[in-house]
This record gives sequence, C-alpha cells and structure tokens, in this order.
Amino acid sequence: MKQYLQMIIFVLVLGLVTSLLLVGVDAWTEERIALNQQAELQSAVLDAYEIEYTIQQISDIFNENFDVVEAEDKTFFVHKETGSISFVIEGNGVWGPIVGVLTLEDDLVTIRRITILQEEETPGLGGVISERWYLDKYVGREMEPELIVSRNADLSNPNEVDAIAGGTRTSEAFEIIINAEYSAYIEVWNTLNGGE
Repeated sequence: MKQYLQMIIFVLVLGLVTSLLLVGVDAWTEERIALNQQAELQSAVLDAYEIEYTIQQISDIFNENFDVVEAEDKTFFVHKETGSISFVIEGNGVWGPIVGVLTLEDDLVTIRRITILQEEETPGLGGVISERWYLDKYVGREMEPELIVSRNADLSNPNEVDAIAGGTRTSEAFEIIINAEYSAYIEVWNTLNGGE
C-alpha cells in the first residue's frame, strides 16, 4: 500500500512540476510569439504591394507605407499612396480555422492578393488553399456582386475562380469566408468614409 501511495505522490509532483514548467515557458515566450505573428501579418500586407523589407526593418517599413485604421471590431491596413486596403479574413474551414489577409485594389472590389496565414485543411487537397500558385488565381478577380468559387467556373466572368480539385468542401468554406468578411469589412469602411 505504501508503494502505491509513493507512486501516486510521485506522479502528482511530476505533473505539478511539468505544468509549472509549461506555464513558465508559455509566459516567457508569449511576447516573442505575438511579435512573430505581427511580423507575419505585416509581411503579408507588404508582399501584396511588392515592397521590399528585411525582418529587422519590417515594422518601420510597414509604418512608412501603411496607416492602421480601426473601427468597430475591424482593422484596416490602408496603403498611404493608393488608399487601397488590406484586412484579415477568418472563418471555419473543413478541419479548422482559415485565417488570411485580403488585399484589394483602390476600387475596393478587385483582389490584389490573398495570403493565407493559418489553415488546417488536408495536405495536398484542401491544404492547397494556402499555396501561392492557387491563390494567384484570385488576383484580378472581383468581389462584386460576390465571389464565386466553383469547379465549373466561367473565367470570362470577373467574379469567378476555379475551386480546388479534390478540395470541394474547402473551396466552399473559403467562398463563404471571403464573401462574408468582405461584406462586413466594406460595410464598416463605407460607413467610416461617409458612404452607404
């Protein structure tokens, strides 16, 4: 009996020490993780305009080229020269969240670039959603009246894009995400700028 009690105490102490170590490492790295996430976001926005930067200068270059405008619960990254905007899009994919950055031309309808920051889709199928060759299909496409992602896309229509072969459910989820986020952000942007 004494042996079992010692084993239980040992397991409890080991669990407590391990938990404290994990909490300590999390607290110690929290700031670095936040800075890396900020750099990843700034990188996605800068890349949309082909602005060169180094990781050491990324925040300075970003601040030279963009204004950050916050309204309601939305954050816009506004290019100082063109007035075009970028914003984070986020929603549910098939297996987890899909998070990215949508950058529009100054007409606020035409897609300049999309970058995916996070996804958990099936590698080689829905996971293609984050690959540059696929995302480049969206460049120049229009968000109005709404973006259509379809297996039989009519590419003569400026608002249609080919779906991912073998990733139909991911394509459908992405279509919902991008249209919903675009509508929500543009509504807030138009309100900010005295529009609709």
